[in-house]
Amino acid sequence: MWRLYNTTNMLCKKSDYVFRGHFSFFWNLDTIDFYNTPQIIYLCHKISVMKNYYPEIPSPAFILEEKLLRNNLEKLSYVSKEAGVSIILALKGYALWKSFPLVRQYLAGATASSLSEAKLCVDYMGSKAHTFAPVYAPEEFDEIARCSSHITFNSLSQFEKYKDVCKQYGISVGLRVNPGYSDVTTEMYNPCSPNSRLGIPASELADGLPNGVDGIHFHALCENDSYSLERVLKSFEEKFGHLLSSAKWVNMGGGHLITHKDYKPEHVIQLLKDFKKKYDVAVILEPGGAVGWQTGVLKARVLDIVNYGENPTAILDVSFAAHMPDTLEMPYRPNVRDAFSEKNEGCYAYRLGGNSCLAGDFMMPYYFKEQLHVGDTIILEDMMHYTMVKTTTFNGVTHPSIWIEHEDGRNECIRKFGYADFRDRLS
Repeated sequence: MWRLYNTTNMLCKKSDYVFRGHFSFFWNLDTIDFYNTPQIIYLCHKISVMKNYYPEIPSPAFILEEKLLRNNLEKLSYVSKEAGVSIILALKGYALWKSFPLVRQYLAGATASSLSEAKLCVDYMGSKAHTFAPVYAPEEFDEIARCSSHITFNSLSQFEKYKDVCKQYGISVGLRVNPGYSDVTTEMYNPCSPNSRLGIPASELADGLPNGVDGIHFHALCENDSYSLERVLKSFEEKFGHLLSSAKWVNMGGGHLITHKDYKPEHVIQLLKDFKKKYDVAVILEPGGAVGWQTGVLKARVLDIVNYGENPTAILDVSFAAHMPDTLEMPYRPNVRDAFSEKNEGCYAYRLGGNSCLAGDFMMPYYFKEQLHVGDTIILEDMMHYTMVKTTTFNGVTHPSIWIEHEDGRNECIRKFGYADFRDRLS
């Protein structure tokens, strides 16, 4: 079937590619090879070729790629086995529980920071939680204790208040301390400043660990490497080394970005082996971000383009404030697929705007090789960790659905949100 086309800005979709441009040619729709890009360009006056990523999944959507999650879990499992330490999942960073059957194959459990997270651990990780919270409410503590194998306290007063309950449930008790050093430069994420509310200072433990305390917990990292951990351990040993002879375990918290491509696993393995040998203690790591690191995306769509100000703004069907709050809180700029974060010669600059009414719900310009149009797909990278766990229904904007791209190629929608989700959390 041959047809004559002579039209501007025609949009043609075939599988996972979008072809857009000014067409003037005869086109045999039955035989044309959409994947033979030179053939198309030969027939066009001007054309842009845009990848239509995840064509079977409608936006907005969080999309976990199962094979990437398994790759991360294998790296974590390798470090755990080689170093002889326990690595558990920090639910505050990654809590996509429909993926926990896979996570359970590689990790030894999970750490919780609330009653809800402790219950999630029991229900879907199939194990009791290692629990730490800055403070425990008396009306919740018995249930937390039933869901926990380990409980760490942030103060000696909280330990004194709940130690008998812990003894009743056979819980291994720990105290969180402030090691006094961190490489984290963003103050909001640095738990080790001198005025931090998190972690008991060394001056309060000069006489040793209280009776009934088995372990010591510290948290000092945020997406750091093993050399940061090495520096933290030096400070930790200087301030709390006198406690280690009476401790059974040391929990080194989260923030270990073991799954980053530049992380040196052999270095951390040797570091942990040496620490264990020196002090004869069990060691626990509880990464969250490293589990979900670069395992999935947020798929968005351009709904409108407005030319107000120095650069046009592509307004998306997602919100930075509601669906990616860390981008504004930290702040940081997420990577956008097929776009540059810095000015690039010959590229088109667009701010990316969220769909809420917050004036600051936008990102400063990204630079695209092709002009954007309404309907184009925008892929925001690395959105599985510390993003989904923080989303809100602010402004009632539609919450992205949650999908898993399984290793066998199937796409499964595991959660879709609607009006009731917005309504029911308010009254």
